[in-house]
Amino acid sequence: MATIEIEGRITKGVGGFYYIASSDGGKIYECRARGRFRKEGITPLVGDVVRCGIDSASNTGLISEILPRTNSLIRPPVANVSRIAIVFSVINPKPNLFTVDKLVTSAMYAGIKPIICINKTDLSSGGEYYDIYSGAGFDTICLSAETGENVDKLNEMLIGELTVFAGNSGVGKSSILNRILSRAELKTGEVSDRVERGRHTTRHSELMPLDGGDGYIIDTPGFSSFSVTDIDEKELCALFPEFAPYTDDCGFRDCSHTVEKDCAVLKALKNGKISNSRHESYKAQYKEILENKQY
Repeated sequence: MATIEIEGRITKGVGGFYYIASSDGGKIYECRARGRFRKEGITPLVGDVVRCGIDSASNTGLISEILPRTNSLIRPPVANVSRIAIVFSVINPKPNLFTVDKLVTSAMYAGIKPIICINKTDLSSGGEYYDIYSGAGFDTICLSAETGENVDKLNEMLIGELTVFAGNSGVGKSSILNRILSRAELKTGEVSDRVERGRHTTRHSELMPLDGGDGYIIDTPGFSSFSVTDIDEKELCALFPEFAPYTDDCGFRDCSHTVEKDCAVLKALKNGKISNSRHESYKAQYKEILENKQY
């Protein structure tokens, strides 16, 4: 049996089988992981760059090495993510900005750069949400999966990146990906008028190459939030970049930017320089972190 060594990226993992796109042309190989990974408590993840030994006759093989990761997420279980496209809709379902902000905070903590995608602008402009997030310094785009408006601009932002899409069910993640990826053919779920929540339509995390450009996207099942409980409350402020111009001017060195007198962040909030919804999200996350510290 002739064996060849390849390097590639895991694009999908199902039932103990991993599908590897080789780095020298994208050919897909079906592999299992060597038993030593299980003994060492290591699980290969979608997005991992790996080395494999491949049987040249069957094009199947074994993962022999997982190269160092830049990051890894627990939920969804993916690795080496460079960007996160956080999708919410202007209406149907109504946007939950606290969920959006928790995603932003946790992504930044993991070293992942967010893109704020405001979908369904064919129904309403979404301008107020654009102002909130672009004003906070984030890459922000208003688009419509229905009409295709600005989908090409989003595609340009994904080139050269490994991007995970996230957002509540029904906001249009799969519809956007169907616009971006000609081969995706992802199932879309209708939004229930009664509960305004879409049915989960994605069954597993899968990495797909961008059409006509270097980069991958991952669509993940039911991915709407991380946990922020591992973040220290003193670190949280740095994950709200719009606070940065004001924090050095606070009256107290250990200011929490929630209730203190002489807090420059609260003054900026009062003067309309910081979004009220963003500051409310900051306070809620700050409280959540403190409460979790007690247990």
